[in-house]
Amino acid sequence: MSVAIVTGSAGLIGSEAAAFFAESGFDVVGVDNDMRQQFFGADASTKWNRLRLQQRLGSRYTHQSIDIRDDAAVDALFDKYGSAVELIIHTAAQPSHDWAARAPKIDFGVNAQGTLNLLEAARQNCPDAVFIFTSTNKVYGDTPNSLPLVEQATRWEIDPDHTYAGGIREDMSIDNSKHSLFGASKVAADVLVQEYGRYFDMRTACFRGGCLTGPSHSGAKLHGFLAYLMKCTVTGEPYSVFGYQGKQVRDNIHSADLIRAFHAFYQDPKCAAVYNIGGGRYSNCSMLEAIDLCQQVAGRDLQWTYEEGNRSGDHIWWISDLAAFQRDYPDWRLEHDVPEILQQIYEANVERWTEAAIA
Repeated sequence: MSVAIVTGSAGLIGSEAAAFFAESGFDVVGVDNDMRQQFFGADASTKWNRLRLQQRLGSRYTHQSIDIRDDAAVDALFDKYGSAVELIIHTAAQPSHDWAARAPKIDFGVNAQGTLNLLEAARQNCPDAVFIFTSTNKVYGDTPNSLPLVEQATRWEIDPDHTYAGGIREDMSIDNSKHSLFGASKVAADVLVQEYGRYFDMRTACFRGGCLTGPSHSGAKLHGFLAYLMKCTVTGEPYSVFGYQGKQVRDNIHSADLIRAFHAFYQDPKCAAVYNIGGGRYSNCSMLEAIDLCQQVAGRDLQWTYEEGNRSGDHIWWISDLAAFQRDYPDWRLEHDVPEILQQIYEANVERWTEAAIA
């Protein structure tokens, strides 16, 4: 029996990982207590996705409603499966800048202490397992905002002669910048994952993602950019754009493309690996460009307003350089760009969103 433990298993990346590895022959143990509902309200609950996952995977999936801050519960879970655990994919998180500022202790408890609990349980029970952590580009704080950016008609762009013109590499400093409290808690977790790799010779990886997206995202006002934008377009709910003239740029990676990257790492793991991962130059958009695409896909206008003040520490421009990961795993390629991602989000959710809006 080969076991994969997936935290945040009812969320976007966790559910994609659970389905992929279950269908690859693993017995998947999913850990998810639907804290997303606590963070962002009933509309952000992942219960619908958990039920769908359980129906799809049947006996290959076992669900555990465990809070990863509960050290004893995490230890008991890992002790139960022991050395049968070959893979841990850690996606559970408090993912919002704004929410972190409201409840810093909960944010740090989930993101940092929860990660430490999982790492130590893995070290004690299955030290040879591959440990994959879904980190974030927010570990770089607001340093990207110091890059030489040029304003264009619908987006900000980097000076084409700059060394990061192809995307931001892992050599950008994470020091001396404003991270947000969310970013700080993820930095702590990111460094812990690296340290367990180096200090205890464990096979660990930090994937520092840009915007992670896809049709299974329970998009909410404070998290889930593309999914929430499309939801507002479909339902008529008003949307607010904050700062930078709406020209802020994000790269967006489809959950399926990210899980294929995880699989590539699992097949040939490194020790304390760190990769920037996202849509890169292949899949990115500004806020204004995303609004236009949503309106095209949905066939209706988004009701949106602009507010001059940007969110504290928010990036003006982020595009990942994928070269480091592609050097190590040359067979991996992105398969989904922003227009296709938005089409999939719309087709997968329009009926559910419309019914909920009517109800």
